[in-house]
Amino acid sequence: MNLIKSFIICFIAFSSCPLHAQQNNHNLTFTQLPNKWDEALPIGNGMIGALIWKKEDKLRFSLDRADLWDSRPMQGLHRKEFNYKWIQEQIVKQDYKPVQQYFDWPYDNQPAPSKIPGGAIEFDMSNWGDVVSAELNIKSATTEIKWTSGITLQSYIHATKPFGWFKFEHIPTTIQINLIAPKYRGNIKNSGGPVEGDDLARLGYKQGIIKKEKNTITYLQEGWGGFKYRITICWRYRTKNTIEGVWTISSEFGKNKLAKSDTSLLNANLKIGFQQNHTTHLKWWQNFWSKSIIQVPDTLIEKQWYLEQYKFGSTSRKGAPPISLQAIWTADNGRIPPWKGDYHHDLNTQLSYWPSYSGNHLDEEIAYLDHLDENKKNYKRYTKLFFGVNGLAVPGVTTLDGTEMGGWIQYSLSPTVSSWLSHHYYLHWRYSMDRVFLKNRAYPWIKDVAAFLENITFIDSNGFRKLPISASPEINDNSLNAWFTENTNYDLALMKFNFAAAKELAVELGLKKEAAHWDSILHQFGDYALSENNELKFAPSLPYNVSHRHFSHMIAIHPLGLIKYEKSENEKSIINNTIHLLDSIGPDNWCGYSYAWLSNIKARAKDGEGALKDLQIFAKAFCSTNSFHLNGDQSKSGFSTFQYRPFTLEGNFAFAAGLQEMLLQSNAGFIDIMPAVPDSWKDIAFHDLRSEGAFLISAIKKEGKVKNIIVHSEKGGAIKIKLPKDKMEFKKRGEVKLIEQKNGFLFATLEAGAEIELFN
Repeated sequence: MNLIKSFIICFIAFSSCPLHAQQNNHNLTFTQLPNKWDEALPIGNGMIGALIWKKEDKLRFSLDRADLWDSRPMQGLHRKEFNYKWIQEQIVKQDYKPVQQYFDWPYDNQPAPSKIPGGAIEFDMSNWGDVVSAELNIKSATTEIKWTSGITLQSYIHATKPFGWFKFEHIPTTIQINLIAPKYRGNIKNSGGPVEGDDLARLGYKQGIIKKEKNTITYLQEGWGGFKYRITICWRYRTKNTIEGVWTISSEFGKNKLAKSDTSLLNANLKIGFQQNHTTHLKWWQNFWSKSIIQVPDTLIEKQWYLEQYKFGSTSRKGAPPISLQAIWTADNGRIPPWKGDYHHDLNTQLSYWPSYSGNHLDEEIAYLDHLDENKKNYKRYTKLFFGVNGLAVPGVTTLDGTEMGGWIQYSLSPTVSSWLSHHYYLHWRYSMDRVFLKNRAYPWIKDVAAFLENITFIDSNGFRKLPISASPEINDNSLNAWFTENTNYDLALMKFNFAAAKELAVELGLKKEAAHWDSILHQFGDYALSENNELKFAPSLPYNVSHRHFSHMIAIHPLGLIKYEKSENEKSIINNTIHLLDSIGPDNWCGYSYAWLSNIKARAKDGEGALKDLQIFAKAFCSTNSFHLNGDQSKSGFSTFQYRPFTLEGNFAFAAGLQEMLLQSNAGFIDIMPAVPDSWKDIAFHDLRSEGAFLISAIKKEGKVKNIIVHSEKGGAIKIKLPKDKMEFKKRGEVKLIEQKNGFLFATLEAGAEIELFN
């Protein structure tokens, strides 16, 4: 019998539920329509998105598109002082106020560059009665709303086509449909900071034109520098009481030109109809949901994980821009979105893609790396302009095309940002074992970053390689004291990782001279700064002594995995002591993503109880009713002194990664099944989680014992699995050259397509 089929039979017997494990209890279900945009029902396909909610007595679809950007240069940023050496000089002189004025003021006070919203469709529902139910079915990525009058609405954004649908049934003979434009003109009431957001009117656009014809509405908006976008809505009556409608947003900037009209495209699809389009839409989502399954005995955690998978599938697609702070769900509150809705590479983009690897969604993850490669020429311009050297550096805060935006320069212009991005190239290689990607994309990126770091660092009097000035994101905020003359643990870990990865990949490609060169530089870096209690510090001169949301000093533990729990008792001690100190000082200044990140760290420390606790706090206290991560403690239960609610996505996806780390780890040179689950979790199952080496792993734990493991080799290769007991029975399918069980591990070599099943 095919081993995967065997596992499916076992899974169904164990779980008494269908293999496609997203169930109705994973859906977003409300007894009334949400009345805030950040509590809305979210739908999307990576490029376009919508939030469905109630504003006053109107049903509102807030429409968005990933490339709606005001990309004007940041006023006041690119001056002669835009120079790494000038900043060093100011630090030496201890005259830091000009640095803050030149680099921070523009981001804090200028309204653009910024992501911008699209517009909204509104339906007058004042005579429809009360809402009976409002549901987002994540399996079909479709919303359904019912009113007491009998009116129903179904809506979705097609998974692979550039338009969204709505279908009303049992309606009166007429329905009022309006397109609402953002207020890009008018009185400016709010001129807030980067969190609160400025009024959109500060952008100074000429207000766009709305044209309404029979069964069609169009809205054309011109932005800055020739940018334009258009919203088009078309609808038709299928019967006297059924109306179907379709809408799209298209954009124009540079070489990308708007078509003369989108009306013919929409009308052609109206003829095809809601249901036939829905059938093709479902095929994509069926494939997406087949990639991985998780079942755990905690309904809150399991539901949140499925909602995160849904959001990931809705926001990251090949051919579309990657996930920014809010992706395709830009704030619909008349303001510029929090932190301008930009690309923050100091953790936000990185955390957003953590779950894609073991979650087996590399097809969606590649959009991130496509974006970075597409903007490489712009990054190299910035590298030469700001740092004055060759190689590759990426700004920590960027526009859609990768242009720097300023902000706190310790992270917005950090020299090690591109090293953290290197980690994602490395992970894609390790999880896919795609040698074409390794040769043409992963190694060239990591090599260019290594060349930059070699150019910008120097050897000090003690023989150690250092940055001229070093920082740890947001530590000591944006003061002179945020800079250190010794490498911080954050910068040090990222540089060590990049040179180690450059060496490893060069060896893999047979580039012996290059590998030797990167290895020689790697050995010029010193050790991590540790306290007398064997705890990671921020920097040699600064211990971890204050609650902080960004665990930058721990990056060597996770995600980089340079300090491993499995490697030695000393490294285990460093991890345990550093986590203990973090928890002891407490969460006063943590955000939601801090808890999600910490769950990953504790899972690496094999602390299932601790990882679960942090996931539970995240889901209960830091998420909106629609599962959006709102940064602050919404429960006001003392989990953080931050109680604000700016929506960003990275915490959501770090949560998903945390649960996956509890269930499967492969970063220590072997596959570890359920390495960090609480003792109370007696019954667990997962299907097709992905490990390094391009292996797909499925496992069942029942009554506290792992009963069944299946390993499928996608590309072929050697595998080492930590066994849940000394010996297990096994079956094999395909070419398996060696199976050996010793010292608590199974060793095997599989050809591509081969499988092993382990069972008790």
